[in-house]
Amino acid sequence: MTAAELAQLWQAPLAEAGVVFLRIGAVIALLPGLGDLRVPARVRLGLALALTALLVPLLAGEAPAAGPRLFLTEPVIGLMIGLFLRLLFIALDLASAIMAQAISLAQLFPAAVPDPLPANGQILYAAALALLMQTGVTERLVELLLLSYRLLPPGQLPAAGESLGWAVAQVARATALGFSLAAPFLVTGMVLNLALGLMNRAMPQLMVMLIGAPALAGVALLLLALAAPLVLQVWQAALAGALADPFGLPK
Repeated sequence: MTAAELAQLWQAPLAEAGVVFLRIGAVIALLPGLGDLRVPARVRLGLALALTALLVPLLAGEAPAAGPRLFLTEPVIGLMIGLFLRLLFIALDLASAIMAQAISLAQLFPAAVPDPLPANGQILYAAALALLMQTGVTERLVELLLLSYRLLPPGQLPAAGESLGWAVAQVARATALGFSLAAPFLVTGMVLNLALGLMNRAMPQLMVMLIGAPALAGVALLLLALAAPLVLQVWQAALAGALADPFGLPK
């Protein structure tokens, strides 16, 4: 077999793998944990290539040959899937920011990470990543990508109206989840600050903040230790519900 015949033989499979890689690469760019900037670019590229090699035989020729339209549609679909997964972690970021404002916790190592988080956010984010890996993120990701090829075939973008409604619903769910996770800290912070305000009105000569600030921080840390398992349990349930119906509207 000549080199030209060998190249022609591999042309179609390589083109199909390239089409699959366009979608997977966009997903990996926004994937929580494995797609973070903390992970070296070579590792992320290797993960994208490994998933491509895994998915190409499973798709069994569903991905067409490369074309100009696919260079636009496939990355857009991949970014939609990656953003869907990233929003679940953005909910944790929002919750940790609200908690930090309510209980006066500062950022932890703000220059050491690409996305600085408050101290409680670092703890919750690391625990959420551990839960994500425990649930088998690679298996869930493969299932999600296979489902995406059945619902969104290569070269076909979803209708603009449907995409906008789906995106707005996902953002609304992430925002509501973030506020729900931070609700105990908001209530506790409001009650403690109200109590400090009443003490200040009752005893103006007393430096209430010298007593109140350490008390607020101590109560906040105690509440974080008690509430973190419940917060992560609620978040994990939301993650499981989202992965069970990724392309449907939140209920």
